[in-house]
Amino acid sequence: MRITVFGAAGNVGSRVVAEALSRGHEVTAVVRNSARFPQLPAGAEARVGDASNAEDVARLSAGQDVVIGATRPAPGSEGELVKATEGLLTGLAGTGVRLLVVGGAGSLIVPGTGGATVIDAPDFPADWRGIALACNAQLAACRGSSEVDWAYLSPAAMLEPGVRTGSYRLGGDELLVDADGNSAISMEDLAVVLLDEAEQPRHRRVRFTAAY
Repeated sequence: MRITVFGAAGNVGSRVVAEALSRGHEVTAVVRNSARFPQLPAGAEARVGDASNAEDVARLSAGQDVVIGATRPAPGSEGELVKATEGLLTGLAGTGVRLLVVGGAGSLIVPGTGGATVIDAPDFPADWRGIALACNAQLAACRGSSEVDWAYLSPAAMLEPGVRTGSYRLGGDELLVDADGNSAISMEDLAVVLLDEAEQPRHRRVRFTAAY
């Protein structure tokens, strides 16, 4: 497959690029600044582009099978996340290129709460609230698109660097928790989830989630 990854030098994006390359796919790794080229996994085609620029998206996705949006703005610039998602959706509209978006967990429903979401919890970290709200708006932008074959992946509540196990569970709009009430997945296994979805699509124009 031919895959373009926006945000390719980020925590999740770099792992997605590495996972895709390990499976033999042709990967175009997109960053906003060429100074980040050395941070990209070897074997990827490094390109400069901005996900919020629909023309860049159209140019860098031409002839591709899948585009993966893994951008994450710096603290204080959370509004850029929605702009990037809108740029991806506009740039891919009507092209037939599939879009997989790495989102957030804040809008997932917490089991047994009658519909309360993760961000509604009284102990939700205040410094995460900005990016969580941006992710909610990001999901709304996807749901408002009917011209792109998109899927939105909400990770588990705890997403950190770790190890690749290749094992995970999938869900829909409800937070997945284990027997102890924990919700977690490594960034490495989130990359596995994304590439499995790219290779064998199971979610179209819906949000899904993954956890151990």
